[in-house]
Amino acid sequence: MAASIGNVVEWYDWYAYTFLAIYFSAQVFPKSADNDLVPLLSTFAVFAVGFFMRPLGGLLVGAFADRYGRKAAMTFTIVLMGAGSLLVGLTPTYEAVGVLAPIILTLARLIQGLSVGGEFAAATTFLVESAPPGRRGLFSSFQYVSTTIGQLLASGLAALLASALLEPDMNSYGWRIPFIVGAVISLVGLWIRKGADETSAVAEEIKRGETERPKMFDFLIHYPKSALTIVGITIAGTVAYYTWTSFLPTYAQLTVNFDKADSLKVGTISLFFFMILQPLLGMLSDRVGRRPLLIAFGLGFMILPVPLLGLLTDSFASLLVVQLVGMVFLGCFTSISAAVNSELFPTKVRAAGAGFPYSLTVALFGGTAPLIGTALQDAKNPGLFPWYMSALALISTLVYVFVLKETKDQPLR
Repeated sequence: MAASIGNVVEWYDWYAYTFLAIYFSAQVFPKSADNDLVPLLSTFAVFAVGFFMRPLGGLLVGAFADRYGRKAAMTFTIVLMGAGSLLVGLTPTYEAVGVLAPIILTLARLIQGLSVGGEFAAATTFLVESAPPGRRGLFSSFQYVSTTIGQLLASGLAALLASALLEPDMNSYGWRIPFIVGAVISLVGLWIRKGADETSAVAEEIKRGETERPKMFDFLIHYPKSALTIVGITIAGTVAYYTWTSFLPTYAQLTVNFDKADSLKVGTISLFFFMILQPLLGMLSDRVGRRPLLIAFGLGFMILPVPLLGLLTDSFASLLVVQLVGMVFLGCFTSISAAVNSELFPTKVRAAGAGFPYSLTVALFGGTAPLIGTALQDAKNPGLFPWYMSALALISTLVYVFVLKETKDQPLR
């Protein structure tokens, strides 16, 4: 609960921004603004967080968690989340304060981006270190269970408000409600985390002066192979995740003119299915190991994207089948990625070592997946996108087969 609540809030806030941007963007970034900074700030607000602040959060908060403990870092990230969400909810309009409005929103998104990267570093190591022997795969699966809950809560509340309020009311105050709710949930999460136990023995030794404090880049200096292995593990997984959980409905709309309302229904059904899969596959990895599941994921996404996406038509069933089949293989990666990443590093540098390479890879490859897919569609070559996924899956599969050692039974201090 302590680890998952922050992840729920994090992704609730992230997706609430996505779902509600249509209501507040014109108020904060008006097309008629007479200040040249406004469109620039608009672009910065949308892209800078995803491509810059996440890796920085993974590095800074990860190093903090290694020095001062997972609990202290998780307390810090959930306060950041609440502050970012509250700041978005209270952002004034451009008409009221001028260029200060987009500056405030940009600041809020930078805070949220920092907390996203930091939350992964602190909470995933906490999850894995909290697990009893033989249950690390199961515990790590709640990383994506909670992510999915956050997505579903955001889409559900946004849809409820949009149906209950008139559009002028949504534009004026309705869009602010979910962000205020996010700040309140953060307070609940802070209360839950206050009662959690510290899981890092090394952090406790550092406090007592028995162990030297790790430097920020010690994970890279002493364990470069582990850091590069995480990059290789994550490349295919992050592209597949963002494609199958976020971009696939849009891809179907772009390529086969799939109905927008039906694509949202398929997406919601698929997310519930995906959420249920996580603990089941996590428990399976505790029995058979991490490598078999990762290899199954890698081979699946080497072979299936081209024929699966080729099966897409404008029928409801076709998109549902394509999405569900892909999510079975995707779950083999998502359910255990937190466990594998944490198991590659010793306790002293685990949070920074697992957090920074992962967040950097997600920013470079996962965050750009929808952009690449859309660009290929614009270039009249949408069929190249599944080949792109297959090529990245080949790279990751080579890492799973020839580089990664089985970590299931590796003891954690």
